[in-house]
Amino acid sequence: MNKKSHPIANVIGILVSLIWLLPVYWMVNSALQSESELMSWPPHLVPEHFTWQNFATAFYNENFLGALRSSLLAASLTVIFAGSFSLLAALALSRFAFAGRRYVIVAILVVQMIPAEALFISQYKMLNVWGLLNSVVGLTILYIGAIVPFITWMMRGFVDGIPVELEEAAKVDGCSSIGAFTRVTLPLLAPGIVATSVFGFLFAWNEYTLALIVLSKDASVTLPIWLQSFQQGLKATDWGAVMAGATLIALPVIIIFVLIQNKISQGMVAGAVKG
Repeated sequence: MNKKSHPIANVIGILVSLIWLLPVYWMVNSALQSESELMSWPPHLVPEHFTWQNFATAFYNENFLGALRSSLLAASLTVIFAGSFSLLAALALSRFAFAGRRYVIVAILVVQMIPAEALFISQYKMLNVWGLLNSVVGLTILYIGAIVPFITWMMRGFVDGIPVELEEAAKVDGCSSIGAFTRVTLPLLAPGIVATSVFGFLFAWNEYTLALIVLSKDASVTLPIWLQSFQQGLKATDWGAVMAGATLIALPVIIIFVLIQNKISQGMVAGAVKG
């Protein structure tokens, strides 16, 4: 039986949503204003004269396409490799009772407690020895190492939510262990795989500090580092271009969420349900 939502709860939900959307609206609103209008007081809630000049400045910046390529490559590789490693690790932790299993689970939690800043020097020296500084591959290795523990923990919840009896029934019907996994478990894990993949993509797409340390050449920087190029040291910052660049960076994330929002909702719910 469906319960009717309370009007006050609806009003509170709408107000909270508006608060969350305000920074996004202000970013787009600022990107569509001229410099003089953007710096005027009081600020304009709606542009008086729409302009696309800020978007043109950002899009036709000499380093934009290179930064876009680096971000897409780093995010894609992170999703593919971190997702694969985490899926296999989650299956091992959920389905097999091996010696030291509990210690591995505890180790995953402990690794997540280590501050990222504590690893910067060792990570830099490691990539320097391997010759992977100013390389998207080197940056991706760090991203994979940083995100695998967390999404392994997430994926383990999704695997635990699928009854092992389904795989056993498939084996009785003649499937091998791999066949039972690929035909039964893997399709049911689709929402969880999507949810963890989106998390990995967002981490790699928006990450700033590791990219700032590893990448120093303009030809190899990612989008968050590229956005900093509109700040000219002690000179004035081109805030219109900054807001336009931030909007361009946010667009792929918004598109992804619109396309797969149903899978994400299913994944978030499935991880908390055990059949």
